[in-house]
Amino acid sequence: MTIQDSHWQAAAAPGSAADGNGRAGSGGAGRSAPLRVDAQRNLEHVLRAAREVFGELGYGAPMEDVARRARVGVGTVYRRFPSKDVLVRRIAEEETSRLTEQARTALGQEEEPWSALSRFLRTSVASGAGRLLPPQVLRVGVESEESTVVVRDEARVPQQRVGAQPELRVVGPRPVPVEEQEDTGSEELLEVVGQLVDRARGAGELRDDVTVADVLLVIATAAPSLPDAVQQAAASARLLDILLEGLRPRSA
Repeated sequence: MTIQDSHWQAAAAPGSAADGNGRAGSGGAGRSAPLRVDAQRNLEHVLRAAREVFGELGYGAPMEDVARRARVGVGTVYRRFPSKDVLVRRIAEEETSRLTEQARTALGQEEEPWSALSRFLRTSVASGAGRLLPPQVLRVGVESEESTVVVRDEARVPQQRVGAQPELRVVGPRPVPVEEQEDTGSEELLEVVGQLVDRARGAGELRDDVTVADVLLVIATAAPSLPDAVQQAAASARLLDILLEGLRPRSA
């Protein structure tokens, strides 16, 4: 709870010290409303700044950079997010959810498999979400080869190493974590993107060796962070066109 939130609760509570000056409870609540609005505004500033800073510098950027971009004190950031991990998790969850919805939209609105996959890629790259993909999603790429490839257990993402199955496993073309995630929504994202990949591959419009992780890597790669927005959009579009061609079968 922030200092501002606690002030608001105190002011809103009947008989509290905030009401002890003889004013009616509604008057106290009225006085506290701007504090609550300010707290919400600060939160929005911090989240926006975190997306920008982490998108430009990666999740290794310090909290002080986020605070400067948000034009608040670093203490304000830590009151909302007691550790950097908490803030990173919040941003990763939101961006993963956005990517999942973009994939679902492409699946639902595009009948042609290649059109659905390319629409998802273009939409996600344009949104800049690739710069904020959770690291564990990209690490799936190490294991997501064709089903004939055996992957050592320690190479799997953390949530796949726990449990009573230490033996080697055969990895299918669409890797979906088998254990409950420390949920950033990654499992759901992998599932939906996997459907896009399966459809395009089944239609012969995607190279046989392309995996879900490859598609996510395209999103991360084709979302450069450039100081000029026009240049960034042009560079992203050009790079994505090249990468899309690389996903197609040579005979297509």
